[in-house]
Amino acid sequence: MDFGLTDDQETIRDAVAGLMRDFDDRYWMEKDLAHEFPAEYYAAIARGGWLGMTVPEQYGGHGLGITEASILLEEVARSGGGMNAASAIHMSIFGMHPVVLHGSDELKQRTLPRIATGDLHVCFGVTEPEAGLDTTAITTFARRDGDHYLVNGRKVWISKAVESEKILLLTRTTKLSEVAKPTDGMTLFLTDLDSDRIEVRPIPKMGRNAVTSNAVFIDDLRVPVEDRVGEEGQGFRYLIDGLNPERMLIAAEALGIGRVAMDRAVRYGNERVVFGRPVGMNQGIQFPLADSLARLDAAELVLRKATWLYDNGRPCGREANTAKYLCAEAGFDAADRAVQTHGGMGYSEEYHVARYFREARLMRIAPVSQEMVLNYLGSHVLGLPRSY
Repeated sequence: MDFGLTDDQETIRDAVAGLMRDFDDRYWMEKDLAHEFPAEYYAAIARGGWLGMTVPEQYGGHGLGITEASILLEEVARSGGGMNAASAIHMSIFGMHPVVLHGSDELKQRTLPRIATGDLHVCFGVTEPEAGLDTTAITTFARRDGDHYLVNGRKVWISKAVESEKILLLTRTTKLSEVAKPTDGMTLFLTDLDSDRIEVRPIPKMGRNAVTSNAVFIDDLRVPVEDRVGEEGQGFRYLIDGLNPERMLIAAEALGIGRVAMDRAVRYGNERVVFGRPVGMNQGIQFPLADSLARLDAAELVLRKATWLYDNGRPCGREANTAKYLCAEAGFDAADRAVQTHGGMGYSEEYHVARYFREARLMRIAPVSQEMVLNYLGSHVLGLPRSY
């Protein structure tokens, strides 16, 4: 049993850490407060070839695995970039996996090389206002019309829709009332985000404001058959292929935020003197931080196991969900304790831990809530009756 990273994986971590030194806490604070996409950072990541790390080599990428992708996203979050940095590139790093596995050769050739170079921004259109986490209840509908589909519907919480040229869009092609199983009759498309037929409205939100979250309104969007991913009606099955990797990457991002929050808290605990001694000498400060360190370390081990299982073609649903759950909890607790360590100054923007706190809170909700992870573990792993 080897707990160490390979030399290549260590090289990835060191190289990304070096690149991220050009984008410090102040850069991310300014982008967040201005609600401005971090274009300079995105361009630097693209120039370094990192966006293509999991794209197959025949399409201009490096063909690496989810372990390497998790190392990358953990490091960009740990740099102080947090969820703003991770979400700006998350979809490009692994979000195109359903296209890689199930898209036509023509669709892959048309899109994946542009993903690898950073030329193509794509958003992911799944969630709907009335469906929430019940993906089978989506109502966005694609009706076949000759060599096109006509799509109408609404999506919500769509990250990067403002910046994106294309959308990976899940629709129904058969109504829920007409299918044998709720997961049948859904179709996935990778198509143009046509501003004449799609209205994008940014959603004001608590944090991660350098990357937009949006409501998307689709009105008679014509989608060529060539933009369909795989077979009609199989979209949910294709979507499932990307869910475990997504949970692992979110876990890595939560872990990164927890680590940087700890770094800042320890620095402040050593430097801030009250009553004639550093506040970090007080057990009321020291013990919570030590507890968070232990929880982050334990969560990281589950994440490393999950990505190893996936990259070696083994079942990993239990580990992927557990990693997401534990990393999200540990990352948030670390960020919360970093704010508490800073006292009143933790509530200001000056020390940046307030931003980490806001962004760490997101991972307990998205892309799947902690409660839904427990539902999965309860029913699929423990074998208890399904509660929903």
